[in-house]
Amino acid sequence: MSTENAVELGQAIYSKKVLSVYDLWVLGISNSFIWKCPTKTLRQEFKLHATRNHLDVGVGTGYYLDKCLSSENRRVALLDLNQNSLDSAAARVSRFQPEKYRANVLEQLNLECEAFDSISINFLFHCMPGSLEEKSVLFENLMPYLNNDGVLFGSTILSEGATRSFAAKKLMSIYHKKGIFGNQNDSLSDLERGLNRYFKHVNIKTIGCVAVFSAKGKK
Repeated sequence: MSTENAVELGQAIYSKKVLSVYDLWVLGISNSFIWKCPTKTLRQEFKLHATRNHLDVGVGTGYYLDKCLSSENRRVALLDLNQNSLDSAAARVSRFQPEKYRANVLEQLNLECEAFDSISINFLFHCMPGSLEEKSVLFENLMPYLNNDGVLFGSTILSEGATRSFAAKKLMSIYHKKGIFGNQNDSLSDLERGLNRYFKHVNIKTIGCVAVFSAKGKK
């Protein structure tokens, strides 16, 4: 299967039906009991790093934007390849009048917009095909849209370099076979190398089998 086809397969799973149960299954059950990284931890990270000029990449249902951003005036933008996700997230945070951009972040972007002070990438890497070293090209593609003093942060589920329970291994295996996950070889060391290639200051911690990261200081 080509990388392009694998990308399409990975994002196509997010139908309206799947998105309707995403928060319950992924954020309510899987994060706490399978990946062992409670969603409340990821909410705290989002609140810590998100600014009033923010771009969310791989938007899912818009959960973090909805739960973590205050109602004050702010700029919010959404970037995703899946139109269902864009529409769902945009509707959920309509109070911010979000900008919407449909694009594949693994390819060079041509967004006609000003740069952002923060960019979030939650639970996106493990849905993409290829190694983390290859997928780290998305950092390069996002660099033009991050201000020099801005922060990029997010999370991803790892196969190597983090603690995986028996349940996590089994569920990942199922997701790999269905083309939902592409993280068979995703390692903590590859994530570190990818971030350090583009940023001066990198922080990564593992909680269960999830890597939670933030990076500042564009190189």
